[in-house]
Amino acid sequence: MAAVIAPGKRSHRLPVLMAAVFLLLNTAAFASSDAQALHLLNRLAFGPSPGDVQRVSAMGVEQYIREQLHPDSIPLPKQLQAQLAALDTLKLTPTELFNDYGPPLGALMKPTPQVIKQYRQHARVIMQQAAQSRLLRAVESPRQLQEVMTAFWFNHFNVFAGKGLDRLWVGSYEAHAIRPYALGHFSKLLMATAQSPAMLFYLDNWLDSQPGTPRARGRFDGINENYAREIMELHTLGVNSGYTQADVTTLAHILTGWGLCPRKGPFARPGGFCFDPMRHDFSDQVFLGTDLKGGGEGEVRRALLMLADSPATAHHLSYELAQYFVADHPPPALVERLSKTWMHSDGDIAVVLQQLFESPEFWSVRNRGNKFKTPYEYVISMARASGMQFTDVPAQSKLMLGMMARLGEPLFGCVTPDGYKNTSEVWLNPDAMMMRLSFATMAGVGRLDAGQQMQNPQALDAQLYDTLTGLFSSREMASIDSQPARLRAGLILGSPQFQYR
Repeated sequence: MAAVIAPGKRSHRLPVLMAAVFLLLNTAAFASSDAQALHLLNRLAFGPSPGDVQRVSAMGVEQYIREQLHPDSIPLPKQLQAQLAALDTLKLTPTELFNDYGPPLGALMKPTPQVIKQYRQHARVIMQQAAQSRLLRAVESPRQLQEVMTAFWFNHFNVFAGKGLDRLWVGSYEAHAIRPYALGHFSKLLMATAQSPAMLFYLDNWLDSQPGTPRARGRFDGINENYAREIMELHTLGVNSGYTQADVTTLAHILTGWGLCPRKGPFARPGGFCFDPMRHDFSDQVFLGTDLKGGGEGEVRRALLMLADSPATAHHLSYELAQYFVADHPPPALVERLSKTWMHSDGDIAVVLQQLFESPEFWSVRNRGNKFKTPYEYVISMARASGMQFTDVPAQSKLMLGMMARLGEPLFGCVTPDGYKNTSEVWLNPDAMMMRLSFATMAGVGRLDAGQQMQNPQALDAQLYDTLTGLFSSREMASIDSQPARLRAGLILGSPQFQYR
């Protein structure tokens, strides 16, 4: 998708003009009485929508935090419920998705290019609806922390939708393995992802088999360490936490037979999770220095709970949460406090987050507006700040997804299991900034609203000033107001201040 700039004979000069104006703007600390509310909305939400700052200021930040930590207490708008209900593929189980949209019988092992092309074309609607669901919720749902944490945990337990059958399951993965547990106990989240066909296919554990067992043959005749390695390095303990290559190999043996259901036979449930004892290593193991008696599926669950309950996991994930919500290089003292709370609460994510949101480090002026938005966060926050309404879900979603992809963060498109980074060193560069200015210009003339150019751009910049109250000083607002009316909204959305959260 090409970057689009506001129409006009001199439109090619707009990025240069914007860049010159931005040199006049500074990034001083917030001076508004609504600074706390804006900071909270930039961290617990994907930025404010019109009226949000005033609403949070009125209700108090403590009440807002309490509500967001309990999303079921917040009703979803009826229009959003109706829009989500129309996405029918998200109602299907992984098995139903495989049966209705998967490759023809016999094509799973060695699909031909023609077969791959045919089922991808047929299955395209699944990816479209998965993306539309994510964007609808991120922009319109009042349960903003749940959406922030859904994106956070999906990225943490990343699955690349472009890998084979994962294009069938990525929407189901997010809906059933991530979102319901995003604010719950980490052990349940870990177990849900570990039993997801999307994860098992992406990291190849569906192939993991003990050699010499009755059904260990063909592609299944051998140990596959991919998932065992990533579950320790990325999902739980973290790199340099003390585990060894021997632990990785041991976990791979423990995970043998933990995979996908067969397509044929009396227990056929293709596309679903199954444990196959006929490919499992039942021998006793020593894992992370602990004796683990062989016991089939129960043995796997015990190993996963060991990882979830480890102090190394508590520290690793506390660091990641502090990095996301506080600073690229989070204060060690905060990480240590969160780690202790993690252990005392048995990995209760909401309890850990509550402590984080009440911490002096979270509220420190030095940590306000210091997190550079990722492309995903930038596009979503731009849509929310401009009050975008989803009047044409397919068209608007396609436009937003195109922006994210052009900026380097295609939704569900991270190839590697470590997910996208959320630090400024990855995303802050001159080329990306110029592209963001072009996208800001699009939003500034209403191009996010079903492709319709606004008739009154002055109304949007006035709304943005109100929505982003406290973000700009009076001198900065005067600098923007000195520019032509058709540019002001774009200047606000492309400003240095709006690039940070």
